[in-house]
Amino acid sequence: MFIENINSPADLKGLGIDELKTLAEEVRAGVLNRVSTHGGHVGPNLGFVEATVALHYVFDSPKDKFIFDVSHQSYPHKMLTGRKEGFLDASLMDRISGYSSPLESPEYDNFEVGHTSTSIALASGLMKARDIRKQKYNIVAVIGDGSLSGGEAFEGLDTVAEIGTGIVIVVNDNEMSIAENHGGIYRNLKLLRETGGKAELNFFKALGFEYQYLEDGNDIAKLIEVFKGVKNTKVPVVVHIHTEKGHGYKPAVEDKEAWHWNFPFDIKTGNIKNPEKFEGENYSELLGQYLSKKVKEDPKLVVVAAAVPASFGFDKKRRRAAGKQYIDVGIAEEEAVALASGMAKGGAHPVFSTYATFLQRTYDQLAQDLAVNGNPAVINVMGASIYGMNDFTHICFFDIPMLAHIPNLVYLAPTTWEEFEAMENWAIAQEKYSVAIRVPAGKVQHDTTTEYDTDYSDINKYKMVKKGMKIAVIAAGNFYQKGRNLVDALDAKENIQATLINPRYLSGIDEQMLHDLQFSHQVVVTLEDGCLDGGFGERIARYYGPTQVKVLNFGISKQLYDRYDVNKLIEDNNLTDDQIFTEVMRNLV
Repeated sequence: MFIENINSPADLKGLGIDELKTLAEEVRAGVLNRVSTHGGHVGPNLGFVEATVALHYVFDSPKDKFIFDVSHQSYPHKMLTGRKEGFLDASLMDRISGYSSPLESPEYDNFEVGHTSTSIALASGLMKARDIRKQKYNIVAVIGDGSLSGGEAFEGLDTVAEIGTGIVIVVNDNEMSIAENHGGIYRNLKLLRETGGKAELNFFKALGFEYQYLEDGNDIAKLIEVFKGVKNTKVPVVVHIHTEKGHGYKPAVEDKEAWHWNFPFDIKTGNIKNPEKFEGENYSELLGQYLSKKVKEDPKLVVVAAAVPASFGFDKKRRRAAGKQYIDVGIAEEEAVALASGMAKGGAHPVFSTYATFLQRTYDQLAQDLAVNGNPAVINVMGASIYGMNDFTHICFFDIPMLAHIPNLVYLAPTTWEEFEAMENWAIAQEKYSVAIRVPAGKVQHDTTTEYDTDYSDINKYKMVKKGMKIAVIAAGNFYQKGRNLVDALDAKENIQATLINPRYLSGIDEQMLHDLQFSHQVVVTLEDGCLDGGFGERIARYYGPTQVKVLNFGISKQLYDRYDVNKLIEDNNLTDDQIFTEVMRNLV
């Protein structure tokens, strides 16, 4: 095996083409070994194996700088830069993240990257720093065709063209985002593919780039030839390579969307390991069913996606069935929010759903394009929970401090699927408010006995589920069940009849209810499945600041957690049911 002797890119330099081809297959096998054992990004990495081998063969990393967009295609890079054990040895896989990380390899990974469309913009900064310091090294920014739809990619291209000095931008065109590509730019990429890069209409040339096209982006010899031709370029150049997503693994080639990322699987069959873990209901699938039904009932409803329709259960069949009532803007969440605001202004009923971590890109649009205008669009915030994604760059529980502080935006936190449906129905039908809904996460909670409100226009009115004395528990959204458990434990263990409140609204307080509580309660407990700093509980604590009421806020400390174990995170943040009970009793006078 060649991979056993590859400890740095320098070890590739003496290999011949046939040896490099063998190495590429060994790297591919290593990628498959990791993702089949550990889970991870399958298709993007498999399709970029040959290009990574060729890049490291031609360029001189770490002197030459590589920046990987999203970095979900960086596994082969990691294997060639001293981290192969994290792919070959199952006992060491947890040491390696799924993304580019200077914390893991400061020599070869230049940025923490997990979000999209950033590589060219980051590279533009490296360019300027290199030029100002009169240094000489190559900068290679890798970006997938799907990521080109993001606004920051356009901004980066614009700036790089203005700087005008040497950089190589590798456009890895596999004709896919996570799902199919959407957006006008893809017509030009298609034209360039069809003409072998010779079309007069060329987006990159129009911006001022030199341009080269390679049809067979999985051919190492041809890749090496192209990369040698652009090494040490004095001007910005785009190398457009046509690759196959999932290359070398039949299941990933045949169903590119499903194999973008996957849970551990059997390599021979492609079947998921331990499928029983994934059986049963989940909120994404329920939302997909709901929206699919809703578009049939409401001809003004438009389902909006930003390249991740699977996040809300909108599979290919549902997308086709929705027809013109579905639009995917590509990886462009800012456009999705502004589009939704415009549609709402025009009398449509837009519903945009995406992961909480990706909504971070939309702060300005949520505040300015949507909420300032007060247009009644609906934003479904997916995965907003400690039970969501747990990678360093993809944490989803910072949404409450971000969204709940935007004036004129109503942020709702349902506690069950049935309450979500009630809130969503109201949000779609009403014409007064911009509404975001924190779609429940984790195990699906049902309550078919409670009669949920159908009108939430009386903003910031909390729901008192159980009236008691001494201790009031205000438990929001995903952590409502923890609040109920606490109230039950206080009753069973201490004979304390505590008050239980479902706040429903994360973006405001029920001043009247909070005012009344202080006359019969000593302690108010807040529970939220999110960051404490700037979160829901702090708003309650601020209200009670001048009073004698003691407030205990339970949530997650503000940190960047990487690949955390959720049970340990709960324990470390004093959030087990027993820990919460003990802390409450300790503070009861």
